[in-house]
Amino acid sequence: MQLGLIGLGRMGGNMRERLRAAGHEVVGYDQNLEVSDAASLAELAEKLAAPRLVWTMVPSGQITEDTINQLAEVLEAGDIIIDGGNSKFTDDAPRAERLAVKGIHYLDVGVSGGVWGIKNGYALMVGGDAAQVEHCKPIFEALKPLGEFGFAHAGTHGAGHYAKMVHNGIEYGLMHAYAEGYEILKASEYVHDVPAVIKSWREGSVVKSWLLDLLDRALDEDPELEALKGYADDTGEGRWTVDEAVRLAVPAHVIAASLFARFQSRQDDSPAMKAVAALRQQFGGHAVKR
Repeated sequence: MQLGLIGLGRMGGNMRERLRAAGHEVVGYDQNLEVSDAASLAELAEKLAAPRLVWTMVPSGQITEDTINQLAEVLEAGDIIIDGGNSKFTDDAPRAERLAVKGIHYLDVGVSGGVWGIKNGYALMVGGDAAQVEHCKPIFEALKPLGEFGFAHAGTHGAGHYAKMVHNGIEYGLMHAYAEGYEILKASEYVHDVPAVIKSWREGSVVKSWLLDLLDRALDEDPELEALKGYADDTGEGRWTVDEAVRLAVPAHVIAASLFARFQSRQDDSPAMKAVAALRQQFGGHAVKR
Protein backbone atom coordinates (compact mmCIF):
# COMPACT_ATOMS: atom_id res chain seq x y z
CA MET A 1 0.00 0.00 0.00
CA GLN A 2 1.16 3.56 -0.66
CA LEU A 3 1.38 6.18 2.09
CA GLY A 4 2.55 9.77 2.42
CA LEU A 5 4.15 10.41 5.80
CA ILE A 6 4.78 13.94 7.07
CA GLY A 7 7.24 14.41 9.93
CA LEU A 8 10.28 12.14 9.95
CA GLY A 9 11.58 12.74 13.46
CA ARG A 10 12.06 10.14 16.20
CA MET A 11 8.60 8.61 15.70
CA GLY A 12 7.85 9.34 12.05
CA GLY A 13 11.25 8.30 10.77
CA ASN A 14 11.02 4.93 12.52
CA MET A 15 7.46 4.42 11.31
CA ARG A 16 8.63 4.96 7.74
CA GLU A 17 11.28 2.27 8.15
CA ARG A 18 8.87 -0.23 9.77
CA LEU A 19 6.32 0.27 6.99
CA ARG A 20 8.92 -0.10 4.26
CA ALA A 21 10.21 -3.28 5.90
CA ALA A 22 6.64 -4.61 5.69
CA GLY A 23 6.56 -3.97 1.95
CA HIS A 24 4.64 -0.69 1.82
CA GLU A 25 5.67 2.26 -0.30
CA VAL A 26 6.23 5.33 1.87
CA VAL A 27 6.83 8.81 0.48
CA GLY A 28 8.09 10.91 3.38
CA TYR A 29 8.18 14.67 3.77
CA ASP A 30 10.09 16.63 6.38
CA GLN A 31 11.33 20.20 6.64
CA ASN A 32 14.78 18.64 6.91
CA LEU A 33 15.16 17.90 3.22
CA GLU A 34 18.13 15.63 3.89
CA VAL A 35 15.71 12.94 5.13
CA SER A 36 12.76 13.92 2.93
CA ASP A 37 11.53 12.10 -0.17
CA ALA A 38 9.74 15.19 -1.46
CA ALA A 39 10.68 18.87 -1.52
CA SER A 40 7.17 20.11 -0.66
CA LEU A 41 3.69 18.98 0.27
CA ALA A 42 2.63 19.60 -3.33
CA GLU A 43 5.36 17.26 -4.58
CA LEU A 44 4.36 14.71 -1.97
CA ALA A 45 0.78 14.77 -3.30
CA GLU A 46 2.04 14.42 -6.88
CA LYS A 47 4.01 11.29 -5.99
CA LEU A 48 0.95 9.55 -4.52
CA ALA A 49 -1.72 7.78 -6.56
CA ALA A 50 -5.36 8.65 -5.87
CA PRO A 51 -7.07 8.00 -3.57
CA ARG A 52 -4.16 9.29 -1.50
CA LEU A 53 -3.45 8.40 2.11
CA VAL A 54 -1.35 10.91 4.05
CA TRP A 55 -0.32 10.52 7.70
CA THR A 56 0.98 13.50 9.71
CA MET A 57 3.39 13.00 12.63
CA VAL A 58 4.18 16.57 13.65
CA PRO A 59 3.93 18.37 17.03
CA SER A 60 0.43 19.11 18.27
CA GLY A 61 -1.03 22.59 18.10
CA GLN A 62 -0.63 25.19 15.40
CA ILE A 63 1.97 23.15 13.46
CA THR A 64 -0.54 20.34 13.01
CA GLU A 65 -3.34 22.74 12.07
CA ASP A 66 -1.15 24.48 9.51
CA THR A 67 0.04 21.20 8.04
CA ILE A 68 -3.47 19.80 7.65
CA ASN A 69 -4.76 23.07 6.17
CA GLN A 70 -1.91 23.08 3.64
CA LEU A 71 -2.55 19.42 2.82
CA ALA A 72 -6.18 20.17 2.15
CA GLU A 73 -5.08 22.56 -0.61
CA VAL A 74 -3.08 19.91 -2.51
CA LEU A 75 -5.26 16.82 -1.92
CA GLU A 76 -8.53 15.89 -3.62
CA ALA A 77 -11.94 14.46 -2.79
CA GLY A 78 -11.65 10.84 -1.73
CA ASP A 79 -8.20 11.25 -0.15
CA ILE A 80 -7.63 10.47 3.54
CA ILE A 81 -5.65 12.47 6.12
CA ILE A 82 -4.53 10.78 9.35
CA ASP A 83 -3.27 12.83 12.29
CA GLY A 84 -1.05 10.60 14.41
CA GLY A 85 0.35 13.35 16.64
CA ASN A 86 -0.75 14.13 20.18
CA SER A 87 -3.50 16.56 19.20
CA LYS A 88 -6.24 17.42 21.67
CA PHE A 89 -9.34 15.33 20.97
CA THR A 90 -11.55 18.41 20.74
CA ASP A 91 -9.69 19.46 17.58
CA ASP A 92 -10.67 16.36 15.63
CA ALA A 93 -14.40 16.71 14.92
CA PRO A 94 -14.03 20.32 13.65
CA ARG A 95 -11.13 19.19 11.42
CA ALA A 96 -13.16 16.31 10.03
CA GLU A 97 -16.04 18.67 9.26
CA ARG A 98 -13.79 21.21 7.49
CA LEU A 99 -12.15 18.50 5.40
CA ALA A 100 -15.48 16.85 4.58
CA VAL A 101 -16.55 20.03 2.76
CA LYS A 102 -13.74 19.24 0.28
CA GLY A 103 -14.61 15.55 0.21
CA ILE A 104 -11.44 14.64 2.13
CA HIS A 105 -11.72 11.99 4.84
CA TYR A 106 -10.05 12.25 8.25
CA LEU A 107 -8.91 9.83 10.95
CA ASP A 108 -7.26 10.59 14.29
CA VAL A 109 -4.83 7.98 15.59
CA GLY A 110 -3.26 7.86 19.01
CA VAL A 111 0.18 6.28 18.63
CA SER A 112 2.22 4.80 21.47
CA GLY A 113 5.57 3.07 21.18
CA GLY A 114 8.19 5.78 21.28
CA VAL A 115 11.62 5.08 19.87
CA TRP A 116 11.10 1.34 20.44
CA GLY A 117 8.15 1.09 18.06
CA ILE A 118 10.29 0.36 15.02
CA LYS A 119 11.19 -3.00 16.61
CA ASN A 120 8.27 -3.76 18.94
CA GLY A 121 5.41 -2.15 17.00
CA TYR A 122 3.08 0.68 17.92
CA ALA A 123 -0.13 0.62 19.91
CA LEU A 124 -2.75 2.35 17.74
CA MET A 125 -6.06 3.88 18.86
CA VAL A 126 -8.17 5.10 15.93
CA GLY A 127 -11.06 7.53 15.73
CA GLY A 128 -13.21 8.00 12.62
CA ASP A 129 -15.57 6.29 10.21
CA ALA A 130 -15.39 2.52 9.82
CA ALA A 131 -15.02 2.63 6.01
CA GLN A 132 -11.83 4.69 6.18
CA VAL A 133 -10.48 2.64 9.07
CA GLU A 134 -10.96 -0.51 7.02
CA HIS A 135 -9.27 1.06 3.99
CA CYS A 136 -6.20 1.88 6.12
CA LYS A 137 -6.05 -1.54 7.83
CA PRO A 138 -2.94 -2.75 5.92
CA ILE A 139 -0.99 0.24 7.24
CA PHE A 140 -2.28 -0.26 10.78
CA GLU A 141 -1.45 -3.98 10.65
CA ALA A 142 2.12 -3.23 9.61
CA LEU A 143 2.64 -0.70 12.40
CA LYS A 144 1.01 -2.58 15.28
CA PRO A 145 2.79 -5.35 17.21
CA LEU A 146 2.39 -8.92 16.01
CA GLY A 147 -0.55 -10.76 17.55
CA GLU A 148 -4.04 -9.84 18.63
CA PHE A 149 -3.22 -6.77 20.72
CA GLY A 150 -2.12 -3.26 19.84
CA PHE A 151 -5.02 -1.92 17.74
CA ALA A 152 -8.45 -0.48 18.48
CA HIS A 153 -11.03 1.38 16.44
CA ALA A 154 -11.95 3.37 19.52
CA GLY A 155 -14.92 5.28 18.14
CA THR A 156 -15.85 8.36 16.19
CA HIS A 157 -13.68 11.38 15.36
CA GLY A 158 -11.72 12.34 18.47
CA ALA A 159 -11.85 8.88 20.06
CA GLY A 160 -8.32 7.97 18.99
CA HIS A 161 -6.75 11.04 20.53
CA TYR A 162 -9.03 10.76 23.57
CA ALA A 163 -7.85 7.18 24.18
CA LYS A 164 -4.21 8.25 23.78
CA MET A 165 -4.78 11.12 26.22
CA VAL A 166 -6.05 8.72 28.89
CA HIS A 167 -3.23 6.30 28.06
CA ASN A 168 -0.69 9.05 28.75
CA GLY A 169 -2.47 10.07 31.94
CA ILE A 170 -2.13 6.48 33.17
CA GLU A 171 1.51 6.55 32.09
CA TYR A 172 2.08 9.61 34.31
CA GLY A 173 0.76 7.71 37.33
CA LEU A 174 2.68 4.51 36.63
CA MET A 175 5.96 6.35 36.15
CA HIS A 176 5.52 8.32 39.34
CA ALA A 177 4.75 5.20 41.40
CA TYR A 178 8.00 3.64 40.19
CA ALA A 179 9.83 6.92 40.86
CA GLU A 180 8.53 7.15 44.44
CA GLY A 181 9.45 3.52 45.10
CA TYR A 182 12.93 4.16 43.73
CA GLU A 183 13.39 7.17 46.02
CA ILE A 184 12.23 5.24 49.11
CA LEU A 185 14.67 2.42 48.32
CA LYS A 186 17.47 4.91 47.74
CA ALA A 187 16.79 6.68 51.06
CA SER A 188 16.65 3.46 53.10
CA GLU A 189 19.51 2.43 55.34
CA TYR A 190 18.57 -1.23 54.75
CA VAL A 191 18.88 -1.47 50.97
CA HIS A 192 22.43 -1.31 49.64
CA ASP A 193 21.85 -2.19 45.98
CA VAL A 194 18.80 -0.40 44.57
CA PRO A 195 19.44 -1.34 40.90
CA ALA A 196 19.54 -5.03 41.92
CA VAL A 197 16.14 -4.71 43.60
CA ILE A 198 14.64 -3.06 40.52
CA LYS A 199 16.10 -5.85 38.39
CA SER A 200 14.58 -8.50 40.68
CA TRP A 201 11.11 -7.15 39.96
CA ARG A 202 11.37 -7.66 36.21
CA GLU A 203 10.13 -11.26 36.33
CA GLY A 204 7.70 -13.01 38.64
CA SER A 205 6.42 -9.75 40.12
CA VAL A 206 2.98 -8.17 39.82
CA VAL A 207 4.67 -4.81 39.18
CA LYS A 208 6.63 -6.03 36.15
CA SER A 209 6.13 -3.86 33.07
CA TRP A 210 7.91 -2.31 30.13
CA LEU A 211 8.29 0.92 32.12
CA LEU A 212 10.04 -1.03 34.88
CA ASP A 213 12.32 -2.57 32.25
CA LEU A 214 13.19 0.93 31.03
CA LEU A 215 13.94 2.10 34.59
CA ASP A 216 16.27 -0.88 34.97
CA ARG A 217 17.94 0.04 31.68
CA ALA A 218 18.42 3.63 32.86
CA LEU A 219 20.02 2.41 36.10
CA ASP A 220 22.33 0.11 34.15
CA GLU A 221 23.54 3.16 32.25
CA ASP A 222 23.75 5.45 35.31
CA PRO A 223 23.25 3.63 38.67
CA GLU A 224 22.83 6.88 40.64
CA LEU A 225 21.07 8.81 37.83
CA GLU A 226 23.71 11.47 38.43
CA ALA A 227 23.63 12.75 34.86
CA LEU A 228 19.97 13.75 35.14
CA LYS A 229 18.27 16.72 36.72
CA GLY A 230 15.05 16.12 38.66
CA TYR A 231 12.92 17.98 36.12
CA ALA A 232 10.01 16.49 34.19
CA ASP A 233 8.13 18.34 31.46
CA ASP A 234 4.63 17.54 30.23
CA THR A 235 3.21 17.71 26.73
CA GLY A 236 -0.44 18.32 27.59
CA GLU A 237 -2.10 14.92 27.76
CA GLY A 238 -1.88 14.66 31.56
CA ARG A 239 -3.51 18.07 31.96
CA TRP A 240 -6.26 17.17 29.50
CA THR A 241 -6.89 13.87 31.30
CA VAL A 242 -7.33 15.68 34.61
CA ASP A 243 -9.61 18.23 32.92
CA GLU A 244 -11.77 15.37 31.64
CA ALA A 245 -11.83 13.72 35.06
CA VAL A 246 -13.16 16.98 36.50
CA ARG A 247 -15.72 17.36 33.70
CA LEU A 248 -16.98 13.79 34.19
CA ALA A 249 -16.73 13.92 38.00
CA VAL A 250 -14.37 10.94 38.00
CA PRO A 251 -11.91 10.85 40.94
CA ALA A 252 -8.43 10.62 39.43
CA HIS A 253 -6.19 10.96 42.48
CA VAL A 254 -3.09 9.24 41.11
CA ILE A 255 -3.05 10.91 37.69
CA ALA A 256 -3.69 14.36 39.18
CA ALA A 257 -1.00 13.91 41.83
CA SER A 258 1.56 12.74 39.27
CA LEU A 259 0.80 15.76 37.08
CA PHE A 260 1.25 18.17 39.99
CA ALA A 261 4.50 16.42 40.92
CA ARG A 262 5.82 17.30 37.47
CA PHE A 263 4.93 20.94 38.07
CA GLN A 264 6.77 20.79 41.40
CA SER A 265 9.88 19.41 39.69
CA ARG A 266 10.25 22.68 37.79
CA GLN A 267 10.60 24.78 40.93
CA ASP A 268 14.11 25.18 42.26
CA ASP A 269 12.71 26.66 45.46
CA SER A 270 8.97 26.05 45.79
CA PRO A 271 6.98 29.10 46.99
CA ALA A 272 4.35 26.73 48.39
CA MET A 273 6.91 24.85 50.46
CA LYS A 274 8.32 28.16 51.66
CA ALA A 275 4.84 28.98 52.94
CA VAL A 276 4.59 25.55 54.64
CA ALA A 277 7.97 26.10 56.33
CA ALA A 278 6.92 29.58 57.48
CA LEU A 279 3.65 28.26 58.93
CA ARG A 280 5.42 25.41 60.76
CA GLN A 281 7.81 27.95 62.27
CA GLN A 282 5.00 30.29 63.28
CA PHE A 283 2.72 27.80 65.01
CA GLY A 284 5.28 25.35 66.37
CA GLY A 285 8.60 27.12 66.42
CA HIS A 286 10.01 24.48 64.05
CA ALA A 287 13.44 25.12 62.56
CA VAL A 288 13.70 26.48 59.03
CA LYS A 289 16.49 26.44 56.46
CA ARG A 290 17.59 29.73 55.00
